[in-house]
Amino acid sequence: MIKKIIFSLLISNIFLAGSCLAQGAYPDKPITLIQGFGAGGNSDTIARIIAPGLSKELGHQVVVEAKTGAGGNIASAAVAKSPADGYTLILLTGGHAVSAAVYSKLAFNPVDDFEWISLVTQFPFAVSVSSESKFKTLADVIAAAKAAPDTISYTSVGIGSTQHLSGELFASMAGVRMTHVPYKGGAGPLQDVLGGRVDVMFDSITVTKAQMEAGKLRALGVTSLKPYKLLPGVPPVAETIPGYEVTSWTGVAAPKGTSPEIQKRLQTALLKVLADPEVIAKLENTGGIVNTSISGNQMKQFVSGQIAKWRKVLATAGIAQQ
Repeated sequence: MIKKIIFSLLISNIFLAGSCLAQGAYPDKPITLIQGFGAGGNSDTIARIIAPGLSKELGHQVVVEAKTGAGGNIASAAVAKSPADGYTLILLTGGHAVSAAVYSKLAFNPVDDFEWISLVTQFPFAVSVSSESKFKTLADVIAAAKAAPDTISYTSVGIGSTQHLSGELFASMAGVRMTHVPYKGGAGPLQDVLGGRVDVMFDSITVTKAQMEAGKLRALGVTSLKPYKLLPGVPPVAETIPGYEVTSWTGVAAPKGTSPEIQKRLQTALLKVLADPEVIAKLENTGGIVNTSISGNQMKQFVSGQIAKWRKVLATAGIAQQ
């Protein structure tokens, strides 16, 4: 009897030790952090700011990889179908919630196909034109669009992106028709606005700030309801179009089914990175304010709320779901 008890205890200890070793082994190889937009854009920049800190905290390299197209949906679909082992993550943007509102059918469930780690930043967009543009104010843009419908163009980083909906909402609330010119993200929109090939740019401060400071872009408005501390002197769009507001976000998620232990490991590492003053300063330089989640469930609720908000915006603006 005593031998059986000792044997049982030995077996239990072996299983317990094996379990602890398995849990402690993560990660034991590089991790891929996927983002869905072109090089040099807001998503790519933020991913590359947080990746070195995550590499240090997790003890293995975090490699940033772009899967561009469809307003970030190609990246989201790829990660949703990836193994839930903690080695494939995604940096999502506000466009994730916009796509969920815009499209009646996606290749993934925008809420339930992910495990939510934490928000990273929240931020408004800048509405800007080339410094050579004839438009000096948003009122000038609206007046020109009313005088010649569909002749004033604006950029976005893809159909169904937050930038796209920002422009659609602007046109709808101003009572004008404008021409949408979508890109795959990156520096394409900026180059064409600077070159005079597109009139107006709705984009992140990441993409526009340096060109504003260099005098090549003129900021006409910021999409927050109130003046934004990272764009001093730039008036809110709401001063021209009362009630207009668009704010976006970035955050990290993993495929559905990723174990709670790995989720906790990732969140702990990410929150440490986002508490680093140097990282905070770099993220603020992109135009975003660090805003973390205390739990994955809190981020899930936030994203669900954003989807509901954009569905309401679509309905109010009279924009048909695709």
